Amino acid sequence: MASTLKFLDMQSTADFIAAAGFPMPLFLAWVAAFFELALAFALLTGAFFSEAALLAGLYVLFLAFSFHGPGRWTGNQAEFGFFIDHFTFFAGLLFAAVHGPGETLALRTRALLAAR
Repeated sequence: MASTLKFLDMQSTADFIAAAGFPMPLFLAWVAAFFELALAFALLTGAFFSEAALLAGLYVLFLAFSFHGPGRWTGNQAEFGFFIDHFTFFAGLLFAAVHGPGETLALRTRALLAAR
């Protein structure tokens, strides 16, 4: 969902990134959109699932501190809630990384090789 919203209005994403103080906001917005798309593909197919879950977890922590961290709490109390929410996502991603993709959506490399 996040990457879709970025692709639909890339300039708004770039403005949000610029407001956080990052350089080259439009470039970073495009990088974030494609990174999130790649993560979604990996998590939905099971390809590199654990690695993607770990990368997504690090990304979530980065987003928590960069866009909702302690420096933003004084201006808006809701930012603290957004900050804490990211740790719930992080915990879920760590759980997913440890336990793997499961049987339903996993891309099975062996099954693909055997089909040849």
